[in-house]
Amino acid sequence: MYRPYGPLDYSGPPPATGAWREGDHPGRRVFIDVGDVTLASGEVIPNVRVAYQTWGELNSARNNAVYICHALTGDSHVTGPAEDGHLTGGWWDGLVGPGAPVDTDQWFVVCANVLGGCQGTTGPSSLASDGAAWGSRFPVVTVPDMVEVELRVMDALGIPSWALMLGPSLGGMRVLEWMVAHPDRVRSGLVLGTTAAVTADQIGTHATQIAAIQADPNFTGGDYYDRSAGAGPHTGMGIARRIAHLTYRSESELDLRFGRSPQAGERPDIGGRFAVESYLDHQADKLSRRFDANTYIALTRAMSLFDIGEGRGGVGEALATVQGPLTVVAIDSDRLFPVRLQEALVAVTPSARPLDMVRSPYGHDGFLVEKDQVGRIVRDALQVVPVSEGR
Repeated sequence: MYRPYGPLDYSGPPPATGAWREGDHPGRRVFIDVGDVTLASGEVIPNVRVAYQTWGELNSARNNAVYICHALTGDSHVTGPAEDGHLTGGWWDGLVGPGAPVDTDQWFVVCANVLGGCQGTTGPSSLASDGAAWGSRFPVVTVPDMVEVELRVMDALGIPSWALMLGPSLGGMRVLEWMVAHPDRVRSGLVLGTTAAVTADQIGTHATQIAAIQADPNFTGGDYYDRSAGAGPHTGMGIARRIAHLTYRSESELDLRFGRSPQAGERPDIGGRFAVESYLDHQADKLSRRFDANTYIALTRAMSLFDIGEGRGGVGEALATVQGPLTVVAIDSDRLFPVRLQEALVAVTPSARPLDMVRSPYGHDGFLVEKDQVGRIVRDALQVVPVSEGR
């Protein structure tokens, strides 16, 4: 019998970790063992397991596969309901399915939870060889490490090349790494709200979020998995989530939506909350029930470390090697990854198509909210996939 896991329950205090753990209901996940993985640092993670999901059918030529790279707090559950095994519904519902922009009557779609994640793939909340959670012992992982694991999944599935790889934010970084490191395995790419090299401002924002988590007394250096509900590092991760969420939304959207309004039934002048505070409190509580603090640190640090040009002669030299068409998508109100970063990406990538712009008041989260605009761009990108005869 499996332990129940999902849908998300807001009753009572949050668990010490919102991670999916061994023994929880697997939901729609499929698991594959990809062996020992040597990281860029030289450290080795033994017996790496990956959780992934698929939609559609791989054709006889094996040339219709599309890979979706999820962002920081995403996972393999791109589309589908909140149900046993899945705390929330698909994070990109409407993009994948029969007749959808990524039409599963035509395309075979794969998405795996990333290395270091907390939704079935080996990460800090996974059990190490001694039967205890990795916790504080989990090593630093990088975007190239994540791509190495995804490559092993690809090989295990017998897929010669991805027709299209697409991903937002952290997912877009992995798409770029794929197209530079493995140009023969990716026929085309699409990135949304991302960059070729994370900036000082972004590193600073990331570091502040990490510091908030690590300062929580209940973090205990990263070893908190045996704690009871309510005794995990929820305060620290909640602060980190609030900081992050302010970068995910635009200033104008927050002001238009909340203004200076107090939360219903509360008075800020006597210690009550403004409506925007209540909104951020909800976002913090929700994440604490579905995510893991150590994974938040691991993936945030991986983003800070990302520079596609490192060891390759610089960003321009690296992106000059990209072979397939690259669709770059900016969000006009994105203050986390401002438009200038996508403009720079297009300028130095010879195979990049003209910049696509999503018009949205929702900031970085426009890639989630503006499904019609994003869907049209994805459909268009699939029209220019180079032909492959398969094996």
